[in-house]
Amino acid sequence: MTGRDDETDAARAKDPVPPERIDEVARRAFGLDSLRPAQRDAIRQAVSGRDVLAVWATGSGKSAVYQISAALLGGVTVVVSPLIALQEDQLVGLEEAPDAPEGVALNSARGARARREAWRRLKDGEVEYVLLAPEQLVKDDVIAELAALDVSLLVVDEAHCIASWGHDFRPDYLMVGAMAGRLGRPPIVALTATASTPVREEIVRRLGLRDPAVLVGDVDRPNITLTVRRHTDAGEKRDAVLDEVAALPRPGLLYTATRRESEEYAAALSERGLRAVAYHAGLRVSERNRVHEEFLDDVVDVVVATSAFGMGIDKENVRFVVHADAPDSVDAYYQELGRAGRDGAAASGTLHYRPEDLSLRRFFASKNPDAEELRRLVGALADGRRRRSDLAEAAGLSPRRVTGLLALLEDTAFVRLSRNGAALRRGVDHEEAVQAALARSEERERIDQSRVDMLRGYAETRRCRRQVLLGYFGQELEEPCGNCDTCTSGSAFDDAEASPTEGEYRVDQRVQHREWGDGTVTSVEDDRITVFFESQGYKVLSVDLVEENDLLRT
Repeated sequence: MTGRDDETDAARAKDPVPPERIDEVARRAFGLDSLRPAQRDAIRQAVSGRDVLAVWATGSGKSAVYQISAALLGGVTVVVSPLIALQEDQLVGLEEAPDAPEGVALNSARGARARREAWRRLKDGEVEYVLLAPEQLVKDDVIAELAALDVSLLVVDEAHCIASWGHDFRPDYLMVGAMAGRLGRPPIVALTATASTPVREEIVRRLGLRDPAVLVGDVDRPNITLTVRRHTDAGEKRDAVLDEVAALPRPGLLYTATRRESEEYAAALSERGLRAVAYHAGLRVSERNRVHEEFLDDVVDVVVATSAFGMGIDKENVRFVVHADAPDSVDAYYQELGRAGRDGAAASGTLHYRPEDLSLRRFFASKNPDAEELRRLVGALADGRRRRSDLAEAAGLSPRRVTGLLALLEDTAFVRLSRNGAALRRGVDHEEAVQAALARSEERERIDQSRVDMLRGYAETRRCRRQVLLGYFGQELEEPCGNCDTCTSGSAFDDAEASPTEGEYRVDQRVQHREWGDGTVTSVEDDRITVFFESQGYKVLSVDLVEENDLLRT
């Protein structure tokens, strides 16, 4: 065979799978009568060997993408999923499918015997899916066992967790990209429900996606009525929250900022006759699991929770999501809001807003690392390339803390992360590396605080709230939605009468500011644009001032 023939065969191996083959597997193995064009496209890209990032609203069928891709590819598909409850739900979904390949989970909730049996079934080729948390994937023994298998696909579910200024940040996700190399670098499929342009860019960079197919769907949930209720007094706000939740159709979710508030609100709602339970990370695992199960089974009316609750909870009939306190970002708010009305029926989302409450969020956004911890870690790295567990022992830090600090050092280019561990770059001055990491942390703090400001903008806008929300995620809604409080009051339509700006700016456009450097346009309004600057975070700029002072270059 000639070299030309070899090239032809290689190209043929990358040809997309025929659509009818995708549909046939979806129908026969998973009982899906039809797929959306975007689902079919994502599957086609993954099976042909291309990395994929899919940003689709909850309920859009993200799981079907990796499930069908895996069935077409054969081999083993590794699914990185952040929560045990989410892993178990995905396994149940596979078990209930008509003829889907089988899967196993490797997590702390399963005993040693169950995990040994799972490994046996994987090695004997009895199952094609293995689900595990990122904390499991980065363990040397686990990754070594997986590397010995025929891994054909790596799936990163809830991929926004890898973005250090995305909501639900999980440090162990930062190592997933490096672990892909140890698995033979199979195609990577990253999935998330909400990710603004900066978060999408960081997901691609952190995972090391190669020329990925970035598929961003319609993130609008038009069946959810959006409302913000502004308060000046904490006691009045609390009473208003209780009155609203007690009167709403159930079941629903009430989000609070602190563990104590979740318990206090749950107790107060119970006194009013509702079946209300609190949920937060301070509860025992067994108690958290019980709340999950009772919520899914409609045993409780309201779960009063911190942000620890909800990721991966697949419940269609949630009629409301009420926030007693403002979350830390628009990203987090929309993720939590999206747990309402997944069945397409009318639902509501209310944010109870008191400007003073944002000071708490600003406090949480201030999380500079300890300089001495950085010095100890850099000192441990001076001995050459080392794995995270070795670094943790040498520096006297927890593995989780080491992961977060390594992310800072990698961002400053003083440290290289690879499948074999972490190493300082040659000739690095230790104190210079520490100071650069501290400066990078301060930069992130500015970004986090800018995200709090964007949430303030949503809460205080007179424009259509849905237009503001969708604009944050780079999606344009031409007309006011008619299903939010600013539309009902008429202020959104008054604002919409202004003629739109005829300018050179568009969503996702790259720009450069004289002082703040590179940025990405995230939304374009009548007289202003919002730009995410890599060193400053989100900035809302007057178009007139930008043009008068020549502040931006496109």
